[in-house]
Amino acid sequence: MTKQRSVSVSRQINAPAEVIFDILADPSRHAEIDGSGTVRGAKLDDPERLKMGSKFGMKMKIVVPYDMRSTVVEFEENRRIAWAHFGKHRWRYELEPNDEGTLVTETFDWSTALSPQFIELAGYPKKHPANMEKTLERLDAVATSDAAAS
Repeated sequence: MTKQRSVSVSRQINAPAEVIFDILADPSRHAEIDGSGTVRGAKLDDPERLKMGSKFGMKMKIVVPYDMRSTVVEFEENRRIAWAHFGKHRWRYELEPNDEGTLVTETFDWSTALSPQFIELAGYPKKHPANMEKTLERLDAVATSDAAAS
């Protein structure tokens, strides 16, 4: 039996998938929606809008400031976007439009990680869902505000 190496959190957001996806595909807005408190801002050389294969950097802080460079590894316009950094684990967002807006699922997937055992020993699979819930809550507030303004 294969061990599951992903955790997901979903939230219904009363905004169109296009509005939500535009936020996720804009690295300059990632700090605005981050629920972990670790994303501080985008690097100045980031693309305006992400697409498959885009490379982008984030200014981060966990105890000390550092920079993280990621690559978009999954992309389906208005439906799915995922990125991975040097450790190869992925952060994925999947959007499912429905009558009430969009169901958004955020997934931390370490099945592709270079060292999945390290991720498990560090406790990230248990720590991340609470932060993911906060991220989706913030994404909800930003997306519904953007949708109302347009």
